[in-house]
Amino acid sequence: MAVCAVGVTQAVSTAHAACPLALAVYGDAESEAGIDFRPTTGAATVTNSFKMVLDKGVVLDGIVMWTSGVSRPHGSLMYKCPTGDVTGDELAACTVWQGVVYSADDKGNIALMAAEGTDAPQSLIFPDLGPSLQMSSAFGANGFSKLPWDVFLLKGCQE
Repeated sequence: MAVCAVGVTQAVSTAHAACPLALAVYGDAESEAGIDFRPTTGAATVTNSFKMVLDKGVVLDGIVMWTSGVSRPHGSLMYKCPTGDVTGDELAACTVWQGVVYSADDKGNIALMAAEGTDAPQSLIFPDLGPSLQMSSAFGANGFSKLPWDVFLLKGCQE
């Protein structure tokens, strides 16, 4: 059996373990939202980059950076951020979710999300994603209407 997503095909069996996180594709069963990872292309502080695609074609840009001190993979989802030289206030205004990103294996063991050079975990957990997105400017009549759940399951691997 194969899983097909936009430009993605991968065997469902043990081949998922061979998919690097930088090429992984995840999906949410509740709202049909999806996550497509992409290589970070040498970013010094960003350990993972991805796009979250919601209904009505709304796309959120996502990054993960490890925090200093108590190390955690801190994720951020942004909607229509300005490009170029932006201020912290401008970034804060377009950030629709942020928090620690967790992963889980096929046995339900929870861990912190790893950097892109590792194998893709079976699922990713974005705590309080739906409630945060519901309060964002991306939600509603001019944006998406189906709120994703916090858990995204591995669906395939980009080729």
